[in-house]
Amino acid sequence: MTKREAAAGLKVSEPVLTKKLPAISKQLHTTPKKMIPRDVSWLAFNARVLQEAADVTVPLVERLRFLGIFSNNLDEFFRVRVATLKRMTALNKSNRMHIEENAEQVLDEIQTIVIHQQQEFDRIFKNIVQELEQQHIHIRTEAQLNEVQQEFVSNYFNEQVRTNIIPLMIESIPQFPILRDKSIYLGVVLDSEKPGTRQKYALIEIPTSVLNRFIILPHSQGERDIILLEDVVRFNLPKVFSYFGYDKFSSYIIKVTRDAELDIDNDISTGLIHQIEKGLKDRRKGKTVRFVYDKDIDPLLLEYLMRRMGLSGKDNLIPGARIHNFKDFMDFPESVFTTPKSIARKTYIHPKFINVPSVMQVIQEQDVMLHFPYHSFDTVIDLLREAAIDPNVTSIKITAYRMARNSKVVNALINAARNGKDVTVVIELRARFDEAANLDWKSRLEEEGVHVLLGVPGLKVHAKICVIKARNGNSTFQYGFVSTGNLNERTARVYGDHCLLTANRSVIADINRIFAFLESPRHDFKFLDACKIMPVSPYSMRPYFLRMIDKEIRAARNKKRARITIKMNSLSDEEMIGKLYEAAKEGVEVNMIIRGICCAFTENKKWKRNIHAVSIIDEYLEHARVFIFHNGGDEKVLIASCDWMTRNLDHRVEAAVPILDPEIRKELMDIITIQLNGNVKARILDNEQKNEYRKTEGEKIRSQVATANYLHEKAIAAKS
Repeated sequence: MTKREAAAGLKVSEPVLTKKLPAISKQLHTTPKKMIPRDVSWLAFNARVLQEAADVTVPLVERLRFLGIFSNNLDEFFRVRVATLKRMTALNKSNRMHIEENAEQVLDEIQTIVIHQQQEFDRIFKNIVQELEQQHIHIRTEAQLNEVQQEFVSNYFNEQVRTNIIPLMIESIPQFPILRDKSIYLGVVLDSEKPGTRQKYALIEIPTSVLNRFIILPHSQGERDIILLEDVVRFNLPKVFSYFGYDKFSSYIIKVTRDAELDIDNDISTGLIHQIEKGLKDRRKGKTVRFVYDKDIDPLLLEYLMRRMGLSGKDNLIPGARIHNFKDFMDFPESVFTTPKSIARKTYIHPKFINVPSVMQVIQEQDVMLHFPYHSFDTVIDLLREAAIDPNVTSIKITAYRMARNSKVVNALINAARNGKDVTVVIELRARFDEAANLDWKSRLEEEGVHVLLGVPGLKVHAKICVIKARNGNSTFQYGFVSTGNLNERTARVYGDHCLLTANRSVIADINRIFAFLESPRHDFKFLDACKIMPVSPYSMRPYFLRMIDKEIRAARNKKRARITIKMNSLSDEEMIGKLYEAAKEGVEVNMIIRGICCAFTENKKWKRNIHAVSIIDEYLEHARVFIFHNGGDEKVLIASCDWMTRNLDHRVEAAVPILDPEIRKELMDIITIQLNGNVKARILDNEQKNEYRKTEGEKIRSQVATANYLHEKAIAAKS
């Protein structure tokens, strides 16, 4: 570790956890494929998120946000992965080739882990509520309001809530209503002190899609009081049901999670847009894959709901505490806190773009790499804005996977089209949970004269690339970028990604070949075959990485230095994992930074060298993909859009780019070294994925803070 890297470390307190989460069941370690089951490994990742919520060294507002992230992650996991496993169990064994052979066993394991995690979640939230109380921040229920607050809640209900709710008297409805996937419902039991009155049941959808879930109440000086929207409804239940003659009400929050997979034909010519629109409608009626309820719910109401919804004990029935849909806690009001939220430095413009008249001119002279969120995403937007108004620019081609709600990227592209540029945007309509937004972007772009491509039959376009062509007298010059992250200025503030801005002719030529493949009517792979230096999925990415690993294996066998360092979100592809096992067996030094799913075992007595693998969960989401091969001392360093998952390597259009500039290559390797040396927020990925924190002697290094300091020092040096 260099002096600069050591200086980049920041002494901070170690995370404090009062309770460990369960490790992966050893029963599942004997799978025939010698891999950790993907879904169980994902739950281990989400447990790391829950660890952050439990860490008392993390600011309270951030701990609440991590609870929200955990909840949102789990919702998506059930909507997609559990739904897929349930589909698998419906197949007979003869039709289960190349899919999970032990789907039932994995589902049982998931149920056990999720219930335990839910209990841990409830314990953590209870502790956080106590700490909020110590800071004079109170989450009030409908039963804890003073007179002033009662009047406020009553008025708020009349003015804001009443017109946004419609109670459903579910006993009188012949067909039980379809409960929305992302909503929470108040299950209400209506009763009366009058003898002979029969209980009735009702459901009220809490309108969190149109109203803020957190309402700040009137409070005394020095105190901050908050009430949840559902408790505003609870307080006003006598008003809601005044005409029924009931005077006793008990209510409990419930929610359902539905199968969110879209059944989409691979043939785009048959109408992908129509298929997606139909799929989005069908998604609202998807099969229930999870039912979450207040553990104190009236047992007769629970029995009634399960019967009407067709649920049984075999379904994922998750008892929880009073509050559900914790994803909303990602937006818990920060205004009630007096302590700072963030530990990292503010985002800033890369020093090479400060006080320069043209982003394009800088890129023409040298490659530049932006490291988000430390560097500002504004540079990318400025590049596109500049291209939109530059009279020399003739065309812009760009891929779009997930974009911000009010995308400045889209605005720049629209302005480019209005200024007469030939603009082509490849939009991936099948970006999960962004399908509707991307359909809207398609319509808006086409209305402005932008040429929109919808991707490739059977392949998602996940590559993050752009090329801009401009005139220079009688000749043309081109520049653009390759990124590991989406063109989304909002997520770029919290996602750790890398973006290479370049005018390198070899890189630009390959980017053009990828676009030629995307634009060709029959999507001819000859264009990808012609790529000289950029590995591209689904054509050359897998073979390229296999060759590079084999090269390190040969070096190890010849007693030479051999090292592989990879950073990605997920590692689950069986062939790539098998090749890493082969490398470890031969003594190759294998280092991995895997944020999410890691299906690889990292320890084996038959290997000459175990795999060193960590996962970093901290304030920023580690989203970058980086690959470093020792390559006989002439390191090969690449960034990419893809993880080592079968879907990325074989069923998506992905792009990787080698880093050719020596200064950028060293900078990126320095950052990866800092992350591998982190000993505050790094968890060890062992065979059981117990999520134990990596601890080493000496100075504490919180890698995200250390990375921020390292880049900040470089920026200061550049200015001087």
